[in-house]
Amino acid sequence: MHIHLLIPGLFWPEAGRPEVYSDLSLSALEVILAKSRYTESQPQGIEEWLCRSFGVSKQQDWPVAPIMLQLDGAGKGFDQNGYWLRADPVHLRIQHNHMLLADSQVFSISLKESIQFTDTLNQYYSKNGILFLPLHADRWYVRIPKIPSLQTRLLSEMIGKNINNLLPLGEESSAWHNIFNEIQMLLHQHPLNQEREEHGELAINSIWFWGGGMMPQNIRSTFNQIWCDHPFTHALAVASGVNRHPLPPDAKAWQHQVIPGNHLIVLDSLWGRTQYRNIYEWREYLRLLENNWFIPLLEAMKKRIISQLTITVLNESGIKNFIMTPNNLWKFWARAKSLSSYGQN
Repeated sequence: MHIHLLIPGLFWPEAGRPEVYSDLSLSALEVILAKSRYTESQPQGIEEWLCRSFGVSKQQDWPVAPIMLQLDGAGKGFDQNGYWLRADPVHLRIQHNHMLLADSQVFSISLKESIQFTDTLNQYYSKNGILFLPLHADRWYVRIPKIPSLQTRLLSEMIGKNINNLLPLGEESSAWHNIFNEIQMLLHQHPLNQEREEHGELAINSIWFWGGGMMPQNIRSTFNQIWCDHPFTHALAVASGVNRHPLPPDAKAWQHQVIPGNHLIVLDSLWGRTQYRNIYEWREYLRLLENNWFIPLLEAMKKRIISQLTITVLNESGIKNFIMTPNNLWKFWARAKSLSSYGQN
C-alpha cells in the first residue's frame, strides 16, 4: 500500500527562526524525514500541485473555477462548458502604502450575506453580461460570455501580500482593473458592510478574480483513494472518478477504513497558520499531526503495512518530497535531526 501525504506548511516559512520549533516533540516525523529519500523542486501553490498531479494543464490560469463548479454547481443546471472565473470575497487593508489581502480564513460570511453582496454587483454588471453567482458562502463564480485575454494569480498565493502589483495581466487587464476598483466602491458603500463593522467583523470590501478557464478534459489520477476535507482536492476527485473520503481524525481511524491501493491524504491544517504567520496555532496543529498521524504511520511502516510513504511539503520557498520504504528504516547512519534544519534549506 502506497501512502502520499500532501502537507502544505509543514515547515515554518521564515528561515532562520529555529526557536519556532523549540520544545516540540516530533520524534516520529524526524525519523521519517531522516530515513527518507529526498528531492526538491520549484515552488508551486497547492492548486497548481494538485492540477499537475491530476493531469490538468494550465490554460491562461490554472482552471480552478470550472473544476470547482462541478462540485459547487452540481445539479443546479449551469452551463459547465463555458468560461468560468472565481471571484471570491476578500478583505483588503492598507498598511504602509501596501494593500494587503485576507481571505475567508480570517472572517466569517454567510450564504445570505453573499447573496446580498452579489445581488448588488449583478444590478451593476449584468447589463455587461457579467453575472456573479454565490454558489458557496465564500466561493463566488463569474460566467463570462467570451474567453477574456486575462491571466490571474491564485488566491492562496495572495494571502498577506501587497496586491498592488499582482492584479490580473493581459490585453484586457485594464478593463478588469477598472471592474476591480468599481467593485471596491460598490462594496464599501454597501449597508451590510456597515452592519458587519458595527458587530466587529471585517468588511467584505473587495473580491479576487482567479482560477479562470474552461472545464478540462480527461482529468485523471494515479491515486485510487483520496482522503481530504480540502474543497479543490474533493472536486478533482469527483472529476476524475476517484473515490473521495472525508479526512479521518487520525491514522488509526484511517487504517480501520482503508483498502489496498495508492492513497492521497491531504493534511492542510498547517497551511493557513503559515500564511497568516500564526505561530502558536501552527505549533499546536503540528503536535496534533505528530500524535495523530506520524506516530501511527511510522508504526505501520515498521510492521510493513505500508510499502511506501511519500510526504510532499509545499512552502513558499519550494517543494520538498520525502519518500520512505520499510527498508529505509535500516539506514542506521541517517540520524534524526531537528525539523528546523529542513525548514532552513
